[in-house]
Amino acid sequence: MHRLKKYPNRRLYDTTDSKYVTLHDLRQLIVDGESISVADSRDGSDLTRVVLMQILAEQEAEGHEPVLTNRALEQIIRFYGDRLGNVASRYIEQSMLTLLEHQDQFRSRMRQLSELNPLNIMRQALDGAAPRNPPPPAEKPVAEEPPEADRS
Repeated sequence: MHRLKKYPNRRLYDTTDSKYVTLHDLRQLIVDGESISVADSRDGSDLTRVVLMQILAEQEAEGHEPVLTNRALEQIIRFYGDRLGNVASRYIEQSMLTLLEHQDQFRSRMRQLSELNPLNIMRQALDGAAPRNPPPPAEKPVAEEPPEADRS
C-alpha cells in the first residue's frame, strides 16, 4: 500500500517511496497491482477516491477507450442517495473481482474471437462442406479404333 499526501498546490507525495509522483505514476502503480491511499496534507481527510477518479478522467482525456459508458455513469449517479446505492456498489465490486479471477480465460476467448473474421469463417464453413480429398476425375474410356486393315 502506497501512502500519499496531496498538497494544496495539487502535488502528490508518495511517503512510501519518499518522492513526488504524478497521476501517471499512480496509474502505473495501480496497473502493477499496488494499492494507494491519499490523504490531504492539511487535515488528513481521505482523498483516495478523488484521485482515483482523476486518474480515470486523465485516461479518457488521453484517448483511452472509456470503461464506463455515459449510460452507466448516469445510472451510478442516480444510485447516490438511493437505498440501492450500497447494493449497487457491492454488485459492481463483486463483478469486477469475478472478472479479474477469470481474466486470463476471458482474454484468451476474446483473442480467439478477434482472430475470426467473416472471410475466415466463410472459408472454414466452405472447407467443412467440401470433401477433404475429392476423388480424381474418372477417365473416359477411349474407344479403340479398328486396326487399319479393318478400315475400308
